[in-house]
Parts: sequence; C-alpha cells; structure tokens
Amino acid sequence: MKVTRSSIDTQKGPGDWFTGDVYIDAVAAPEGPSTFAAANVHFTPGARTAWHTHPLGQTIFVTEGVGLCQSEGGPVEVIRPGDRVFFEPGENHWHGAAPNRFMVHVAMQQSDESGSVVTWGRHVTDEEYSSGS
Repeated sequence: MKVTRSSIDTQKGPGDWFTGDVYIDAVAAPEGPSTFAAANVHFTPGARTAWHTHPLGQTIFVTEGVGLCQSEGGPVEVIRPGDRVFFEPGENHWHGAAPNRFMVHVAMQQSDESGSVVTWGRHVTDEEYSSGS
C-alpha cells in the first residue's frame, strides 16, 4: 500500500485543450506496470473540452452539476451526477459543463505503448455546443 498525500496544486486547463475555465486535480498517475491515469476535472458554466480521442478509450464519471457530451456525428447528451460515459478507443468526442451549470467529472484513461493518453483536435464551435442546450 502507498498513500500519496495531496501535494499537487490544481492546474488550470490549457487553452489549446479547453474553451472557458477548466481546472484539473490529479487523482491517479501511471506507476509501475500500470498505465492508468485519472483526474478530477472542474468545468465552469459553458466550459468544454476541444474535440479529442483516446487511444485506449476513456470513461468519465460525473460527480457534480450538469454537463454535455457528444461523439462526432451523434447527438449532444445531457449528463448528470452518477452518469458514466465510455468513449471507445479513437472515438472523436467532447464533454463539458451545461451553459448555466458547473460540472465536475472524474476522467479515467490508460496510456498506449508510447505513453499517449489523448490526441487533441479543434475547438468545439459555439454552434456545435449550443445544439445541445
């Protein structure tokens, strides 16, 4: 057993990855043979990820607020606390907060052989985002 005391400051999500204000707290990092990583991600109202994919897929678990998510070509889905969303490996998608609500989720994914957990794409347009509100 290994206890890791909280010593990493909350990080502001980079503008290349997000629209709006997003804050990230590390939950788990790969260690030893494990490639598992997780983060608690806090989205302010209207904030969202850019389009992106994960080489081995991603699960998000909503813990607070109301959010939106979408896979390329599919409808925008409303997500709430307790909802789990799995994005298949290589599935282009985005997720974030509803326009008038905060949203927090735990993002969980594994890195591939090269250490990559995500490939970032273009920003979600306001039109794409608002199609679900």
